[in-house]
Amino acid sequence: MLSVDLVGFLGVVLLAYLVPGPDFLVIVRAAVLRPALGRAAALGAQTGLCVHMFAAALGLSVIAARSPTAFTGIKLAGAAYLVYLGVRALIAVRRSAVERRRRGRPSPDASPGDREDDGRARDGSHGITWRESFTQGLLTNVLNPKAALFFLSILPQFVDRTGPMTEQIFFLGVLDVVIGIVYWLVLVNVAAKLRILLSRPAFRHRWEMTTGWLFIAIGFGLATVG
Repeated sequence: MLSVDLVGFLGVVLLAYLVPGPDFLVIVRAAVLRPALGRAAALGAQTGLCVHMFAAALGLSVIAARSPTAFTGIKLAGAAYLVYLGVRALIAVRRSAVERRRRGRPSPDASPGDREDDGRARDGSHGITWRESFTQGLLTNVLNPKAALFFLSILPQFVDRTGPMTEQIFFLGVLDVVIGIVYWLVLVNVAAKLRILLSRPAFRHRWEMTTGWLFIAIGFGLATVG
């Protein structure tokens, strides 16, 4: 019988999910393009969380945390990926604007062209696959050193140190992943409602510009803080 501190752990986990981070932005942005993409990004993010869970349980996170070089490498890789996502979003906005000007009219919104019969999910002006959305969620979480440190330093505070550490970390880790899945699915459903606003090209343009610059800002913040 595991004697973990469930009440304290649940409180910390819920608070952590309520504070927006890079995965929050990735999932919301995907959800407003297409709900299925939001669910894919959420599944990717939680898969990335599983990577940190296994690493912590096996002691690999301890090695990364105690090695300044390893930790810095993870941090910079995560920051670079977020900046890449931001730049990619801004380029897509620019291309969309150029295309609208060339045609002399707004590009069509979700319509018959917004289908998946070729294996690609379309967001109106540019396409993204389910796999790409999943990968974005996965890498954003895997390359986030804060997620690793959560399992390394926060999670052990709620286990019984006289019991089997690995088993308890797995239990709390799985619970964290399950809570996250429920939370992200609810968030995806809420964010998907914004698709109505995205039928307006001007709002879509501002949304993509905002999320693009937010990715870049978070990326630089991750690289320069701590």
